Amino acid sequence: MSRGPEANFWNTLKKHLPTKCKAWRIENRVGTGIPDVYLIWNGFPFWLELKVSNSNTVKLNPTQVAWHTSHSHCGGVSFILVKHQGQGSLFLFEGSQSRELASEGLSCGPNLYMGKDLGPMFEALRSCGLSVMTEALGP
Repeated sequence: MSRGPEANFWNTLKKHLPTKCKAWRIENRVGTGIPDVYLIWNGFPFWLELKVSNSNTVKLNPTQVAWHTSHSHCGGVSFILVKHQGQGSLFLFEGSQSRELASEGLSCGPNLYMGKDLGPMFEALRSCGLSVMTEALGP
C-alpha cells in the first residue's frame, strides 16, 4: 500500500482516528498476509486491512485470507475495510469473513458497517471487536 488510492485511503483514515486511538501502517515484506494497519484504541488492539475497489470485487490474496482466518481462529481481532471508489461507501467486514469476501466480493454478508462516515464505522469496529474479545475470554 505505498501509493495510489489505498495510500490516500490510509491518509484519510489516519486524519479521522477517534480520541485515544493510535494507528501504525505496516509495511512487511517478510510476514506476507499481515494487514496494512495495526491500531490500539483505548487499550484495545486490532488489525485492519484496507482495500479500495472500483467494483464489488475485493482483491484479497491467498496469504491475506490465510492470515485473517488463522488469526480469527485463535481469538484475534481483525477487520477488512473496503472503500468503494465509485460510490465513496465504506464496507467493514470481520477478518473471519476474508474467504467469503475474496470469493463473493461486497455482496458477502453480513457486513458490520456500510456507509460513508468514518465515525460510525469506528464505532461498529470497536463494538464488534469488544464482542469478539469478550467471547474469547469466556465467562
